[in-house]
Amino acid sequence: MLIGYARTSTTEQEAGLQAQQRDLDAAGCERVYAEHVSSVAPRDRLKLAVEFAREGDTLVVTKVDRLARSTVGLWDIVRELDAKGVGLRVLNLGGETVDTRSATGRLILNIFAGFAQFEREMMLERQREGIAKAKSEGKYKGRKPTARAKADDVRALHREGKTPTEIARALGIGRGSVYRALETPVAGAPS
Repeated sequence: MLIGYARTSTTEQEAGLQAQQRDLDAAGCERVYAEHVSSVAPRDRLKLAVEFAREGDTLVVTKVDRLARSTVGLWDIVRELDAKGVGLRVLNLGGETVDTRSATGRLILNIFAGFAQFEREMMLERQREGIAKAKSEGKYKGRKPTARAKADDVRALHREGKTPTEIARALGIGRGSVYRALETPVAGAPS
């Protein structure tokens, strides 16, 4: 059985996720697991896909970076699949389809995984350089502190009897931010 896995980092990349799902369907995947999650966060749908796969099945992805961001991470997944007798197929690796069931496929996958990791590290390096330059020019302020801006709303909802979890959900902030807002003294309020 061919089992597809599609991933994008954010919900704003919906078109990319749909394109992956389309390609996986066209490749003959009978079941496709898809999710919006960073490659460094726990990927529940990937875990389900691997758990579902049985000996003789093949996990299919459109590109190697949808599966892992590092060569080590990729080979951890390949080893887990190997232990179950499951192959890995990458549909678009240098214009070719690569399958880990052959020695040539494993070699090509290793080479391209190294390039993908190199590309990611170069992008992060350029990003850090750009941020440092913007900071030195006074143009980079960092992310706007959205939770602090909602402190009054946090306190109002708390006065209404809402729990920190309910407040966090309602305002789209973390529970820790709710607790910090509740612990921070209000300017001008009596001590």
